[in-house]
Amino acid sequence: MATTELLPGSRTDADGSAVVRVLSYNIRSMKDDTAALARVIGACAPDLVLLQEAPRFFRWRKKLARLASDSGLVVLSGGATAAGPALLCSLRATVERTEDVLLPLTPGRHRRGFATAVVRFGGARLGVLSCHLSLEKGERYEQGGMLLDRVTGMGVDHAVAGGDLNDEPSGRTFRRLAGTLTDCRTAAPWGGEHTWTHTDPPKRIDALFVTEGVEALGCGVPHDQPGVTEADLRAATDHLPVLAALKVPAAA
Repeated sequence: MATTELLPGSRTDADGSAVVRVLSYNIRSMKDDTAALARVIGACAPDLVLLQEAPRFFRWRKKLARLASDSGLVVLSGGATAAGPALLCSLRATVERTEDVLLPLTPGRHRRGFATAVVRFGGARLGVLSCHLSLEKGERYEQGGMLLDRVTGMGVDHAVAGGDLNDEPSGRTFRRLAGTLTDCRTAAPWGGEHTWTHTDPPKRIDALFVTEGVEALGCGVPHDQPGVTEADLRAATDHLPVLAALKVPAAA
């Protein structure tokens, strides 16, 4: 692990800039221990949560709302309407708009989408995008390009995007994203690195990226976050979460 120091807490500074805590988490359709999942999310004290594999079928809205409530958050957007990605937020966020985006469907493969929003924290205005990219290399690369286009088209100076990329830092799609956006883990390593531990060696396939002007103050798997236990991380879902603290400038 890079360091065991705590990440900065959420705050809004006198100049209107804000420190925003962002969590990305593949929750495997809440098929595992949902109490452990809520404890992990709540202990990370996020302002924004980018979910992947949120519930999409029977009573999916109720399940997502319950998870948000149990985590001390509210539902922002996504779920079945974005084919799995979803966004949660704290009451600190002022919501400007939301949009769920369905990507082109390749016959015989899973539908993919983006959950997106524009929110404000004090004087800072931030675009947000949660994604779960394809398992197939060619389709995944195309979706990476769509992600970059969507971030550019959100009409904001600053944005955070991330999720389950199904790709490692050496992969073509990951490198495409990191060529335009800043990989928060590379910029400010903190906590653990690997988010998928079911292979040998383990992999980093979940990530958070930010646009120019947003400073990553630390990013990684929150193994040493107070209230996060290894037992809960194992029980909650099959991925490990990525937590980042971001310094977002005040909007011009």
